[in-house]
Amino acid sequence: MTGRRDTRPVLITGGAGFIGCNIADRLAGEGHEVIVFDALSRPGVERNLDWLKTRHGDRITSIVADVRDEDEVARAVKEAKAVFHMAAQVAVTTSLVDPREDFDVNVRGTLNVLDAVRMSGRRIPVIFASTNKVYGDLGDIAIVRRGDRYEPEGLFAGRGIGETRALDFHTPYGCSKGAADQYVLDYARSFGIPSVVFRMSCIYGRRQMGTEDQGWVAHFLIRALEGEPITIYGDGRQVRDVLDVGDAVEAYVRALDGIDRVAGSAFNLGGGPANAISLLQLIDEIAAITGHRMRLQFEDWRRGDQRWYVSDASKAQAALDLRQPVAWRDGVLRLAEWLASERDVTLQVEPALSAAE
Repeated sequence: MTGRRDTRPVLITGGAGFIGCNIADRLAGEGHEVIVFDALSRPGVERNLDWLKTRHGDRITSIVADVRDEDEVARAVKEAKAVFHMAAQVAVTTSLVDPREDFDVNVRGTLNVLDAVRMSGRRIPVIFASTNKVYGDLGDIAIVRRGDRYEPEGLFAGRGIGETRALDFHTPYGCSKGAADQYVLDYARSFGIPSVVFRMSCIYGRRQMGTEDQGWVAHFLIRALEGEPITIYGDGRQVRDVLDVGDAVEAYVRALDGIDRVAGSAFNLGGGPANAISLLQLIDEIAAITGHRMRLQFEDWRRGDQRWYVSDASKAQAALDLRQPVAWRDGVLRLAEWLASERDVTLQVEPALSAAE
């Protein structure tokens, strides 16, 4: 890692959230000091912070603050050797209800981080969590229905969306994350800040507290384990490529390790065509894992929802020398086992993980 002998901490904004806490766990486990900067506004994230402190003790320092607080961000950045900027307003639905707050968190919060780094006078790496939503609804791609999923015709069949795809911001969430994405890349150009952007597809895995608005793989599993119905917006044939959080963390850490080579880059990050599944396919797999067929409720499509999105992650795989991602069925089973152990529920399948993991 760049600055491996530097004893200053790594700052993770949103560090108590799903991906942030997994990055913190990885870095603290490798001996790094970590500052978890989080407003703790999302239900369940306090448990992630407690888990980190229990596992790593004094290597984890927490700052309970909001990225919109310019002074707190500046103080945290002043101590740091690197920044993973994960803090965000994460739901399209919330952005449609309150677009101003969505802007403040995602754009102003990101600018606070970037300007704190700029004003520090040091070349502090910034690794930013962006989204596939920066590519819009992909409405120009011809989509056909094949069984329980949608598939593209022509150029994108069997491939995915690459970084050469034109940006096209839809919904306030897409606009705010897209603006932040571009600010991060421009601060690399304009001010020499070594930064990397990851435009993520659907990341899932342990420590994810999925809700109806965000984290659909975990949300579906939680509803199934609790015997509750699932609401599907659209017809359930929409397709996403899913990526286990361990693979996502590996990409983030390798980007920091190789920051001198990849600074200024944007990478699409997802499971790719081999891990592209529809909502209905996931529901069938969950039924096999839990032994229970879920009750489904269907509502209208949500604004800006992509019928099909699959990442072409070949640029990241080559630049960062990434391993092949975990197969989606294996990853979903591991998440199901973790969620079941958290709820003291028995699965249909024999667990492969110990409760200590």
